[in-house]
Amino acid sequence: MNADNRCGLSPDSQYVELAVEVFSMLADATRIRIILALRDEELSVNHLADIVDKSPAAVSQHLAKLRLARIVATRQEGTRVFYRLANEHARQLVADAIFQAEHALDQNPAHHRAAMPSIAPVGSITGA
Repeated sequence: MNADNRCGLSPDSQYVELAVEVFSMLADATRIRIILALRDEELSVNHLADIVDKSPAAVSQHLAKLRLARIVATRQEGTRVFYRLANEHARQLVADAIFQAEHALDQNPAHHRAAMPSIAPVGSITGA
């Protein structure tokens, strides 16, 4: 059996409409910025509001939508609520979208240059 069919990557997948909903949920610059801010750590609404330069009320509304879509999860500590990405897929999806956007502006975008290891000239390795 094809691995793509098992995990829902076939054109007739039952997940296509849900994937469209995910893209629709991410079609907002503030939500993308929130996901980027949450890449490596959990943050409070106020901290996120400072990072994305929006009011805490606006950020809270975006977080509520992301939470309903199961893109972010919460942890409560006393009266404070901390947000984190629910899984690694939102992080990767947004990273890939940013990388795709970089391709629109540069044929050799920074994410390709950073991933390419520097190669020493032949014979320059010590002990060779």
